[in-house]
Amino acid sequence: MPPRALGAPAPAEDLGAYLEGLLKPTALIEIAVLAGCVVAAWALVRLIRGPDRKPGSIWFAGSSHTSVIGGVLFPAVTLLLALLARWLLMQPPWAVPLAVFRVVLPMLVSLAVIRLVARVLQQAFPQSSAMRIVERSVSWLAWAAVALWITGLLPLILAELDAITWKIGATPVTLRNLLEGLLSAMLVLTGMLWLSAAIESRLLAGATQNLSARKMAANALRVLLLFLGLIFALSAAGIDLTALSVLGGAFGVGLGLGLQKLAANYVSGFVILAERSMRIGDTVKVDNFEGRITDINTRYTVIRNLDGRESIVPNEMLITQRVENSSLADPRVSLSTVVQVAYGTDLEALFPRLVAAVAVVPRVLDQPAPAIQLQAFAADGLELNIVFWIADADKGQGNVRSDVNLAVLRVLNEAGIEIPFPQRVVRSVDGHGLTGDVPWNHEPAHPSP
Repeated sequence: MPPRALGAPAPAEDLGAYLEGLLKPTALIEIAVLAGCVVAAWALVRLIRGPDRKPGSIWFAGSSHTSVIGGVLFPAVTLLLALLARWLLMQPPWAVPLAVFRVVLPMLVSLAVIRLVARVLQQAFPQSSAMRIVERSVSWLAWAAVALWITGLLPLILAELDAITWKIGATPVTLRNLLEGLLSAMLVLTGMLWLSAAIESRLLAGATQNLSARKMAANALRVLLLFLGLIFALSAAGIDLTALSVLGGAFGVGLGLGLQKLAANYVSGFVILAERSMRIGDTVKVDNFEGRITDINTRYTVIRNLDGRESIVPNEMLITQRVENSSLADPRVSLSTVVQVAYGTDLEALFPRLVAAVAVVPRVLDQPAPAIQLQAFAADGLELNIVFWIADADKGQGNVRSDVNLAVLRVLNEAGIEIPFPQRVVRSVDGHGLTGDVPWNHEPAHPSP
């Protein structure tokens, strides 16, 4: 059987001759050469990867057992080596009829495409369950195309698809053009997603400052790359972009009417990231929900409360409503606690001890230093207001206030100062008209037997 190019499948009637070629002794030579290509590709990919794992790369898998063969690089290198070996086997004087390569080469192409789409989607949308369905669909379509290619039925199907035509404007379009356009769009958009994800990971890797600006740049770059990729894919499919002007006008009307809220959220997201009025890590209060901003997307912002609850807030709400940002200009937050001491307490001697005890509490700042204020003359004692500052409100406020209260209680106990509690006098009248004053400390009276 004469050698064939990778792009020239045999007709269906030649399938019997092809099966006979698989039974010839030269098929063993092809299998041995392909096995050598696989081993050489494994060694080359392992050398490129090095001793360190690269879980964030599409070229290598994250698992320690499949980090070499689980990525995109292994089938791609194997395909290149197989093409080189095929070309060498076709050269005289050792030219041999090829049969095994006709099956293996399309399979390697299909495997490389499936790995590329799967790894890029996993990296671009790690939390999306819908991407699993897309991965399975791409896998089934790729292996179906390989089966049609090997059996020689693919040219016949493509010819039938060319016969189904219609017009978009003045441009004739066939069903084959549409399917090829979808395929090219999928591949181009996959490449653009990989490129945007790689750039985003580089922008956000190890970022401690200007994180919001880097996030804005990454989001804008992803939208731009996807738009350019879609335009390129439509042009590559032979679709005249001027014919889509009517569709673009209708989309603009729909965007202005039905999608105005969605568009407002997207625009508000870019405004927030550009103005830096709210940044990732800021502690904010929106619509009576207080928490720390963990992520700012193009449509919504994620705010995580200290108790673990997360609120997804549309970006338009952050622009049009009042937002309290506790760490916009200064991350320091003032907290206070109140305690009462008995009348007659030497406050001038007590204040320095309380300040010293509060200052040594972890997370309490030295500057501004803690302060004690005589807030009011209460009915039961002197009311003291203890003010202190922290710089990490995202770690909680109740825990540090509890530590301060324990330190204050410890000082009062050591000094023998009593925390007063309400005391009342109850006047009772017996049956002979006698009266008496009985002190009452909010405890229930027990009747005498």
